[in-house]
Amino acid sequence: MRAWLLRLVPLLLLGLAGCATLAPQQLERSASIAAAARDTDVDCDRQDACAAPSPLRRMAAEVLAASTPAAPRHRALILDEGTDALMARINLIRSATTSLDVQTYIFDEDDAGRLVLDELIAAARRGVRVRLLMDQLSALRRAETLAALAGLHANLQLRIYNPMLDRARISYPQYVLAAACCWRRLNQRMHNKLFLVDGAIAITGGRNYQDAYYDWDPEYNFRDRDVLLAGPVVREMSADFQAFWDNPRAVAPERLTDVGRVLLDRGVPELVPHDLQWPERAQAMRELAGDPEQVRVRLVEPSMEVDEVHYVSDGPDKHRAEEPAGAVASRSLGRLIQSADHRVMIQTPYLVLSDPAQELFRRLHHSGDGPRIIISTNSLAATDAFIAYALSFKYKRRFLREFGFHIYEYKPFPADAPVDLAATGARLPPGGDEPPANEVPVSAPSVEELRAQRRKARREQHGSVVRRPFYRRPLAAEYGATRFATRAANEPVPLRRAGVRVGLHAKSLVIDDRIGVIGTHNFDPRGDNYNTESMVVIVDDDFAAALAASIGRDIAPENSWVIAPRNPPILSGLEYSLSKVSEHLPVFDLWPTRYATSYEFVPGPECTGPLPPDHPRFRECYRSVGDFPEVNPALKGLPTRLFTAFGAGLAPIL
Repeated sequence: MRAWLLRLVPLLLLGLAGCATLAPQQLERSASIAAAARDTDVDCDRQDACAAPSPLRRMAAEVLAASTPAAPRHRALILDEGTDALMARINLIRSATTSLDVQTYIFDEDDAGRLVLDELIAAARRGVRVRLLMDQLSALRRAETLAALAGLHANLQLRIYNPMLDRARISYPQYVLAAACCWRRLNQRMHNKLFLVDGAIAITGGRNYQDAYYDWDPEYNFRDRDVLLAGPVVREMSADFQAFWDNPRAVAPERLTDVGRVLLDRGVPELVPHDLQWPERAQAMRELAGDPEQVRVRLVEPSMEVDEVHYVSDGPDKHRAEEPAGAVASRSLGRLIQSADHRVMIQTPYLVLSDPAQELFRRLHHSGDGPRIIISTNSLAATDAFIAYALSFKYKRRFLREFGFHIYEYKPFPADAPVDLAATGARLPPGGDEPPANEVPVSAPSVEELRAQRRKARREQHGSVVRRPFYRRPLAAEYGATRFATRAANEPVPLRRAGVRVGLHAKSLVIDDRIGVIGTHNFDPRGDNYNTESMVVIVDDDFAAALAASIGRDIAPENSWVIAPRNPPILSGLEYSLSKVSEHLPVFDLWPTRYATSYEFVPGPECTGPLPPDHPRFRECYRSVGDFPEVNPALKGLPTRLFTAFGAGLAPIL
């Protein structure tokens, strides 16, 4: 016991030190230091701020010119490919003439994050007003970086949303203290994601600013989705950004304790150049984004004219409301699902449903003529949220039997994913086979080399726990506010084989092949109760069909397993009844087996194509691959089942 107390002492001291704040007079002085240091010179004296010509901007101008209040016109493009999503952003940054507004949950200081940041800085220096709004839990990693940006240029403005402990960044010990004092406020995060250029063209969806969202991570990348929009609806999106920017919870970093201390102690530090892990890749992206023909072919030509577009956002007032009335996005999703006649397709990375959502699906299923509900979500092998998956595993019976869900769980090594494996920089593709030499540069480290480097770094850490990188590193993850004990508790689990893993992060909905929705809402309790969320609703048959085809690709047999009831065991009726009783227990849900498991399609002469799990010939064409396929056997049993047994109380914050 004494040893444990000794280990906790430095952690508690660090946490208490994190509570110390600067006096108002000190914060005013730090703000003055930043303001005085800001450069006011611009590199361009032209009225258009020397903006680069862009086919995307021409498209946006044509759409706005053709629109009238009585007959608005819009064009939309689904951004499935990470390369296209990054190329579009960089091209649009360079095309900006007056303003760039970026709102995000995560903005990391890795290759993708710094590439975008450098482009934003260049735009500010040529005369464009740039505003960057980040949620606190996953803002830029270092207070020094924020201090440098706070005093960099008059055209570059930053704000941190909902800062806890009056800090721009909090470490894990400080997070624990914030949870103890202010649990509800800590969990009220800004999950909205907007990218706005001159109020004329916008991008929104699931992507943050981090390597894993653009196929640049050598170990784990997200299969994500954005939508690029041109038309009058962009003005509504700009107004929503302004509401967040003006909200009292959005605070300039120089008025927060950790950044203020840097400014008071050292003045405005120089922005340290980022040491790119793969400079050739970044340069290739810069060139691609500057190629008008590539932009036209990959982004403009595939865009489509759409009939009716709506932007739905919770807005910052959701965090002021005590009642769920502030959950505008959640209510809108509920109404859309209720309007379905024959099919609802939902893609979400985390299948954890709020009580109102469960009641909605139960009611639809028991109505007798409700729509078919197709769910595309992560498997345990693919997810970045181990705890969330463990809880969804608990309710598989309810999902299938009471809600009528058809569930498809994404594989960690999908055979046909819109992910550029060559861009990841890893030598090991899915399956572990060596790729052709020209697909991946030889300078890129392999997955095993990266893991060896991390193991070595951990071994070199000795002494007090506060010296370990885990305790010094700030939170930087999509669900940072739900981490428990260690960061590893909610990271991708070990698998049987090596390779570049892919996990779903897209949040989309298709209603009856007539309405398509792309946004930030994970269809989960966090989105209902804590996070602010936003989404684009497009009422257009062609757009809905394109989005349905994109999700259909993800649930194809080469990319997903099917969840279906197990083959009936002996005493199946008794076992079903006992497991149902156990499922309703918030804790001590210790029944050893679950109602459903994973199945793999087996093609053959009589099985020429995939079948839904309720098809009478399903078991002739599918074989069971058991619970948690591809997962390392050590994780298959006790850990997942412990969270299943005791973690139901965590559902509201997952």
